[in-house]
Amino acid sequence: MNKIKLYFWIKVLAVIGLVLGTFLMWEQLSRPAWQPCNINATVNCDAVISGEVSKTLGIATPIYGLVGYALILIGAFMKNRKLVLSMATFGLAFCMYIAYRELFQLHVYCPVCIGCQLDMIATFILAIMLKKYETE
Repeated sequence: MNKIKLYFWIKVLAVIGLVLGTFLMWEQLSRPAWQPCNINATVNCDAVISGEVSKTLGIATPIYGLVGYALILIGAFMKNRKLVLSMATFGLAFCMYIAYRELFQLHVYCPVCIGCQLDMIATFILAIMLKKYETE
């Protein structure tokens, strides 16, 4: 895969991440009666939008994702590998922290969060692959 394709897919993944983060933020702010993410007590997004993981350091958890994915998207448009890689690294660490809290402390599976985590893993891998083109 060449550099142009890598940046294209990073942009696509960043947009997907922004959509997922926006959905979580919308659910957290509006608390709609119908929440498509809430399937049962174990598989739901409620832990992220209203539970223990809803805020990190006093800030709504989805905000971290929105800012991170926005910076990754900006970095991809600017073709700034260091910005993309640094934000993907932070994003991956943050996603793994949230996943740990959800899975091992709260015993909850958030489908949207899993989507974000898979998205960030793929973004991180593509950012690492950009290293090959560092000298260009």
